[in-house]
Amino acid sequence: MNVEFSPNQPRIEADGFVLRPLRISDAGLISLYAGDSRVACMTRSIPHPLPPGAAEAMIARAQAPDRTEDIWAMDSSAAGGTEVMGLMGLERLDRAQSQVSFWVAPAFWNTGVASAALGAMLVSNPHAAQTMFAEVFQDNPASARVLTNAGFAYLGDAENFSVARGAKVPTWTYTRKLS
Repeated sequence: MNVEFSPNQPRIEADGFVLRPLRISDAGLISLYAGDSRVACMTRSIPHPLPPGAAEAMIARAQAPDRTEDIWAMDSSAAGGTEVMGLMGLERLDRAQSQVSFWVAPAFWNTGVASAALGAMLVSNPHAAQTMFAEVFQDNPASARVLTNAGFAYLGDAENFSVARGAKVPTWTYTRKLS
């Protein structure tokens, strides 16, 4: 299927950029940034090294009509920036709940991009979730601060497998009530 954008997924305006559905043309920048071990090792699902075709496969999953997760590119091209600064995902859970996830390319770390993207996601609330969850690896305090600064409350410790690390990694889990 050669779809340029995902149907039924809104564009979300953020401060200085937009969250937009993924496009096939995003594969190169996603491969470049997700292929960085500093990014992959802070996620559950990105392998390192990133195999050929992994970005294209992820984009195809993001565009599938039966997907359970919407994925947006953080795109600042309208302001003269890059088309992909990172990605934000929102997975549908049961009982009006969603789980948010994000990664930002190292070139944009400590610029406020993650905070602005998460804030825009919370305001937009495209899944009409009553509660959102998020988790971060415990060795990623910067992402934990993004969550707590956005009003997420610490829920507890857990573990999740990281494909890039090939191991279980301790996590912090957070929640935020939206209605």
